[in-house]
Amino acid sequence: MTGDTMIKLGQGKRSVEDAVSYAVGHKIRIEILAFLNEGVASPEDMRKRIGLPTSTITHHINELLDDGSIELAYVKPVRNANQHFYRAVKIPFYDDEEIAAMTPPERQVLAGLILEAVMAESMASFRAGKLPHDPRVWLSWRWFNVDQQGRGDISDEQAKSWERIRKIEDESNERRIESGEEAESIVVVSLGFPRCRNADVVDSQAEAD
Repeated sequence: MTGDTMIKLGQGKRSVEDAVSYAVGHKIRIEILAFLNEGVASPEDMRKRIGLPTSTITHHINELLDDGSIELAYVKPVRNANQHFYRAVKIPFYDDEEIAAMTPPERQVLAGLILEAVMAESMASFRAGKLPHDPRVWLSWRWFNVDQQGRGDISDEQAKSWERIRKIEDESNERRIESGEEAESIVVVSLGFPRCRNADVVDSQAEAD
C-alpha cells in the first residue's frame, strides 16, 4: 500500500483473491475474523468465545496470519511464556486523491480486506440466526444498467447516504449519554462496483421483479 502502511494480504502462499476466499470459507475462520473486528485478542480469548481447542484455533490463526488476513498486534509475557495477541488488519482512511494514486494491485488489496470483513460479519450474523429476528433487517441487491453519468450519480448517492448514517450514529450516541440506553451493533454495508460481466438485456432485472 501507499506510504509506510504495511498491509500484507496476498503476500503469503495465496493470492489476494484466494486469500479472501479462504478466509471466509470456514466457520471457524469466519468467527475469528468477526471476533477480531471487535479488538485485540489471543487464541485463549478466542477459545473461550468460540469453544474449540486452542490448537484448532491456532491453526486457523496461523493460516490467516500467513495470508495477511489478520495481523499480530503484540506479544505479551504471560506465566513464563509469550502470548500472542492478534487483531483485524488496520485499514487507514484514504481520501479520494490517495485512492486515485494507488496502483490497481493496491486497490485490489484494499477491496479484499473490506470484502473479508463484510462477508465475515454477514456470515457470522447469519449463522447466529440474527437475521430473521430483527424486523428492521434490510437485505437487498440487484444490478443496474446505467450510462457513465448514471454510474457517477449512484456513487454520489451512496456517499451522501454514508455520511447521513455516520451522523445518525453521532446523534444516537448523544441520546445514549442522556438515556443510558445500551447500544446495539448494526452492520451497514454499501457496495457499488462494476459487475464481472454486462447483462445481455438492458431490462433483464425487470423480468425478475
